[in-house]
Amino acid sequence: MDLSNFKPFNFQEGVPYLSVTENGVTFNKAVTLKMQKPEYVLFLIDRQEKMVALKACDEKTPNAVKFFNTNRNNAILSVRWNSRDLLNTLSQLMDWDLSKGGYRISGTFYQEDNVILFDLKEPIIIK
Repeated sequence: MDLSNFKPFNFQEGVPYLSVTENGVTFNKAVTLKMQKPEYVLFLIDRQEKMVALKACDEKTPNAVKFFNTNRNNAILSVRWNSRDLLNTLSQLMDWDLSKGGYRISGTFYQEDNVILFDLKEPIIIK
């Protein structure tokens, strides 16, 4: 039996999600692993559809933001952004009161584009 086209499934990755709390926006380790630890990303907002996207890019891409620090302890795979402007933008877009709790949004990974889409209209409330 030829299994040369098969690749092992990585049970360690899990489902990608982002969390929005009053402390920041956190991307879980599955985001980092599925996107293969990108050093820079674009964070894109579709205000009409109320979705956000995370797309791997290089540092020369306009509006690129630092994502995974390849020089840090690789045991820590989640990424947190503490941008007050980003929190305010997401809170206003979704009419969220982050002082009362946070939100977890599952992502869908598109490997061919190295992009994860998050539908903000389908959050799980976290307290």
